Amino acid sequence: MEYVISLLGPLGSGALVTLKLFAITLVLAIPLGLTLALLRISKLPGVSGLVGGYIWLMRGTPLMLQMLFIYFALPFVPVIGVRLPDFPAAVFAFTLNYAAYFAEIFRAGIQSIDRGQYEGAKVLGMTYGQTMRRIILPQMWSRILPPVSNETITLVKDTSLIYVLALNDLLRAARGIVQRDFTITPFVVAAAFYLAMTLVLTWIFQYLEKRHARYE
Repeated sequence: MEYVISLLGPLGSGALVTLKLFAITLVLAIPLGLTLALLRISKLPGVSGLVGGYIWLMRGTPLMLQMLFIYFALPFVPVIGVRLPDFPAAVFAFTLNYAAYFAEIFRAGIQSIDRGQYEGAKVLGMTYGQTMRRIILPQMWSRILPPVSNETITLVKDTSLIYVLALNDLLRAARGIVQRDFTITPFVVAAAFYLAMTLVLTWIFQYLEKRHARYE
């Protein structure tokens, strides 16, 4: 028991890195994903195709590969080449990747709304922006909560991929202790940390789903 308690400090520090990456990615990826979804369904010439290509690229290649490209290869790209520190590189890769997934979720949610509501809003004199903001998007949020919940929980687990950039996240901290002490107990404690984080997220999304269900 004393050994487990001794693990809480270093693993807790690793968990803070994990939570920091998770929170920043979520704050950046959701608005970016919504913007991409709106551009994806727009009628602007070429824009929908470009956004579709971006989403296909981000969803069709591994997140780890994207992270490695941004960290190791981006500095050598002509004109825009820049070397990002470890953590910003991870945030950049995670944001671009998850924005693509959120974009498809948002697009599906928006397109699931009956077209008659657009026509009704037009009759009332609303602009496209007002229709989206006041009618379409509020309904979309209630419909996409389950898939957004799944992606958010997946994000928590995917943060473990940053070990390739030598960031001392929860999993890397546990791995270091395992190699030092020759015991798998740190992995068990790390698993408990991940389970606790995903449990809290599950409770939050269950609450949100029940709250929105009252108005359907």
